[in-house]
Amino acid sequence: RVTAALRAAARRFLGLLNAALVLASDLLARLFGSGPVRRHFHLLLSSLVLLGPALSFWVSKYSIFANSHNYLYRKFLGSTWGWTCTLTGSFVLLLSISARRSASTSLKHLSRLVVLGLLWGGCRCLLTLLEDAAGACYEPLSSGPESEGLASPLQPLLLLHEDQSKASCLKAGLLWRGYQVSQEVLVLCLCCLALVEEVSVFRFHLDQAASLHRPPIGPLRCLFLLCVLLLGLWVFLLLCLLAHFPQFPSQQLGGAVGYLGWRGLYQGWFRLPPSWMCPGLPGEGLLPMSRTMRRSS
Repeated sequence: RVTAALRAAARRFLGLLNAALVLASDLLARLFGSGPVRRHFHLLLSSLVLLGPALSFWVSKYSIFANSHNYLYRKFLGSTWGWTCTLTGSFVLLLSISARRSASTSLKHLSRLVVLGLLWGGCRCLLTLLEDAAGACYEPLSSGPESEGLASPLQPLLLLHEDQSKASCLKAGLLWRGYQVSQEVLVLCLCCLALVEEVSVFRFHLDQAASLHRPPIGPLRCLFLLCVLLLGLWVFLLLCLLAHFPQFPSQQLGGAVGYLGWRGLYQGWFRLPPSWMCPGLPGEGLLPMSRTMRRSS
C-alpha cells in the first residue's frame, strides 16, 4: 500500500510539473510569437543600450554585480556565444525533427547558427586588429621615490612602449589607451536578437501541432524555456554592464555593430530566395505560417 501511495503521489507531482511546463511554454510562445515583440524587440534593446549607462547614477558601487569577478560574469559573459549556440542549436534541431524528419532541412536551419558564429568570429578578429592599430601601450613614470610603483591614470608623464598589442600590454600590467568597441555588448546584443528570432516560431509550431492533434514533446518545450531563460540572462547581464561599467561610446558602438549584423542576416540575406544560397528564415519549410508572418513583420 505504501508503494502504491508513493507511485500515485509521484504521478500527481509529475502531472503538475507537466501542466506547469505546458502552461509556461504556451504563454511564452504566444508572447514571443506576437507581432509587437517580433517587430519592436530590437527597438527595446537599442533603447536599453543607449539609456542603460544613465543607471550608473543610481546603482550602488558596493553591489555584488559591481565586481567584475562576479560568478555570472566569469561563467557566462566569456562564453556568451557558446551557451547561445548550444541551447539554440538544440532547440532548432529538435524543432526541425519534430516538424519534418529531414536531415537536409535540419542542416539547412542549423546553418544559420554557423553563419552567426562566423560573423561573430570575424567581428572579434577585426575589432581586435582595429584596437591594436588605433591604440598604444604606456607605462607610468614615477615622479619620485615615494610614488614608485603607482600607476595613476592622471599622471602626465608616460613612457611609450612600441610594438605591443592590447592583450600583451594589459597582461604586463601597463596602460592601454585608444579607441575600442565593446565586444561584450556586441555579442550580447547579437545573441539576444538571434534568440528572439529563433524562438518566436515556436508559436506557429504549437498551432500546427494543435491542428494535427499532435502536442509537442516535453523536451522541445523544455529547450524552449531554457532559451527564454538564457535570453533573460543575457538582457540582465547587458543591463549590469551598462549600469556598473559604463563606457561611452564603446558600448554603444558594440550594440550598433551587433544590430547591423542581425539586420543584415535576418532582415536581409535570410529573406532572399534559395538561389542566393540562403539558409532561410526560422521555421521556413517546416511551418506553413512562418513565411507569411515574417513578411508581415
